[in-house]
Amino acid sequence: MTEKQERFDILARIGGITSKSEAISLFKARLDAIHFDRISQIQNSDVLIKIANAIRMSNPDAIFINTGSADDKQFIRELSLQKGEESALPKKNHTIHFDLKDEQGRIIDRTFYVVNEGETVSSLANKMLRDKAYEEIKTIMTGIMKGKTMIVGFYSRGPVGAFAANPALEITSSAYVAHSAEILYRNAFVVFDREVNRAGHFFANIHSEGLNRPEDLPNARVLMDRRYQTTYSFNCTYAGNTLLLKKGNHRFAVDKAVYQNKGNELSEHMFITGIDGPGDRVTWIAGAAPSGCGKTTTAMAGNHFVGDDLAQMWIAKDGSIRAINPECGIFGIVEDVNWEGDPKLMEVLRNKDYEVIWSNVLIDEKGIPQWTGNGETPPRKGINFQGPWEAGMKDKNGKPIPISHPNARCTISSSTLDNYSSKAEDPEGVEIRVITYSGRDSDTMPPIWATRNPDHGVVIGACIVSAATATEVGATGVKRAPWANAAFIPGALGDYMEAQFLFFNNSGIAPEKKPVMAGLNYFLTEEARGGTSKKLLGEKRDVKVWLAWLERLARKEAASISTPIGQIPKYQDLKNLFKSIIDKEYTEDLYVKQFSLYVDNIIARIDLQMEAYAKEDNLPEKLFQVLRKQREGLSALKEKYGSVVTPVNLMKAL
Repeated sequence: MTEKQERFDILARIGGITSKSEAISLFKARLDAIHFDRISQIQNSDVLIKIANAIRMSNPDAIFINTGSADDKQFIRELSLQKGEESALPKKNHTIHFDLKDEQGRIIDRTFYVVNEGETVSSLANKMLRDKAYEEIKTIMTGIMKGKTMIVGFYSRGPVGAFAANPALEITSSAYVAHSAEILYRNAFVVFDREVNRAGHFFANIHSEGLNRPEDLPNARVLMDRRYQTTYSFNCTYAGNTLLLKKGNHRFAVDKAVYQNKGNELSEHMFITGIDGPGDRVTWIAGAAPSGCGKTTTAMAGNHFVGDDLAQMWIAKDGSIRAINPECGIFGIVEDVNWEGDPKLMEVLRNKDYEVIWSNVLIDEKGIPQWTGNGETPPRKGINFQGPWEAGMKDKNGKPIPISHPNARCTISSSTLDNYSSKAEDPEGVEIRVITYSGRDSDTMPPIWATRNPDHGVVIGACIVSAATATEVGATGVKRAPWANAAFIPGALGDYMEAQFLFFNNSGIAPEKKPVMAGLNYFLTEEARGGTSKKLLGEKRDVKVWLAWLERLARKEAASISTPIGQIPKYQDLKNLFKSIIDKEYTEDLYVKQFSLYVDNIIARIDLQMEAYAKEDNLPEKLFQVLRKQREGLSALKEKYGSVVTPVNLMKAL
């Protein structure tokens, strides 16, 4: 790209402020004495210029510089209630937020990377040329905060001082977004200059809900300018589109890992949790899954919770893979969260007085949040995401309207959880010994399969397939979800895949610290294994056992059966773990159903992946080598044992 294109910062062009002195002059003119004194504590010129241009463009009536103090947090809570963005509930510290009926998830069709002519982005993403993005932002965001208060927040995406933590600004006219940010991220106002100097960069996020009307949704946008690490969001309120510290900045962190520190750092869509093993040891696990596919449930299955959604990973000097959670809270889907599967989360949601922002659940006649799958007596009436609701209601197409939207959420601080780990705030991170990849797979893969070969591990991540979930507006069917991160990979998939191979084969990882990499699937159904029910072949709580087996495998204390797709557990090991971990009898019949290889299904999955990846440019040949080898091994098994290969057959084939 040309020098002129490189310097075309959309916000700077609209705001026109190019120096620190100009920024300070604007602050003197627009901020009251209290908030001018606050902004004067920030010295970094680039940060001040970014904020000043956001003010010049958005033209708010008032500007609130959020220091993260208790008084500032309370001001934001009260402002959200005054504006009607949240409403207080009878339970102390609980509020409800409703997004527009047609904005109940990420607006993937209106989310774009800002690009220059000829610039490559992921084949799975949308892009918009810089000139067009400039015109849209200038047209819609100029004056968009007129009559509103702009809230400027200073955050660290990760424990302050951590190697992979990224400082970020959240600039918004939505008190709900600012309130959410205060729960989910670490306010770093007092150390922001220091953190920007340490990291050498900062992310910036500018959002306004506009008039928050249904008719404006077609003109809602989420625009991400990778070159200037700035996101723009307007005419929307759902946190996945507006709390840009989350997935917007995750995209920038992926870019940083792939293009600035390739082979030494990763930014992943993963939970982080610790599992207790024999002898009082803790083994740390990171796991990827698409949104809505059980990351929170799996993270909560651990004994030591660090995070349920995102992970920043790097190779430390001691040869270990370390990870931090850029967040310090949970923006979690509540559908099917219940006492049986999620007791620790339910304890916070139902019995404690901790702060909770509910979104898009039903509020019953007593003011109590209700949601699909909570295992409690269903309400007869209430208010939900589409307005007044009562049992039996149907939409205009005759389809039953559920109690709550499938993407209904709760926002809580991680520290409210009984299994929260203080290691979550350690800048050194936790040492990752197990990595899992999973999707919403009802009919193909077994509950768990593992490999100690890094190349095969990377391919497991590359080949995640999942049923679409309610987290994306308009998404349907079954689709590929590479690493559960594809929606957040800005550059070419080939570049990202190469970074994965380089990272897990890095000679800096000590041999004794190499992680076990595995596929995880607890969405297998009875129907897929000869039954008539679409119920799970097992229970959600079984994931505790799958993780426990991986923990033992990582410590070389578990046996396994070798297969073309990786290692699967032996029955006796699982029987013992089911009894000791969750006090459940595990039958051999269930084991055979869960761990027999349905070869035709797996080969079809491999063929799908090879055909799809063949369309991509510059992919590492390792991917195809691994898939071809797996296919050959499966075909040989089918020729000998048929299309369903039992664990007994697999033992014979060794």
